[in-house]
Amino acid sequence: MTAPAVVLIGPPGAGKTTVGRLVAEQLDVPFTDTDELIEAEQQTSISDIFVEQGEAHFRALETDAVARAVTGGGVVAVGGGAPMTPATAQLLEPLPVAFLSVAISDAAGRIGFSGARPLLAVNPRATWTRMMGDRRPTYERLATWVVETGGRTADEVAADVVAKLSQS
Repeated sequence: MTAPAVVLIGPPGAGKTTVGRLVAEQLDVPFTDTDELIEAEQQTSISDIFVEQGEAHFRALETDAVARAVTGGGVVAVGGGAPMTPATAQLLEPLPVAFLSVAISDAAGRIGFSGARPLLAVNPRATWTRMMGDRRPTYERLATWVVETGGRTADEVAADVVAKLSQS
């Protein structure tokens, strides 16, 4: 088992996947996005899993994917809701975790609140705002570092994450 260089957490639109790829490239380590891992293994989209099998089934798949991903080293980006599962939160507690914080205005511009995000399908702005109110305390509790992403490019955020890792 190899501990990850960093685990990226945050809400939809924070840039976890984009920044994660850039950080992994800069560190010359592998990158794993747990949502992409689930979709590849299940051969269907996260949205379809939610619709056809329900959120509870997805969360079980996600918990397993995160547990496997954090033992592989490299940079790991987890789905926005993953840290809310107690077993996943417990896995993340001792690890280097960067919370990519983002305001709704920046998140909306990045993800467009499309139907591809199942938890944001109905009234996306109100849902995102409520979700962040619920999740922010957990994100902050688990975070080794909080990295603000608003008004910044993915390259700038990635450089900030790498700088924080090199300082620790």
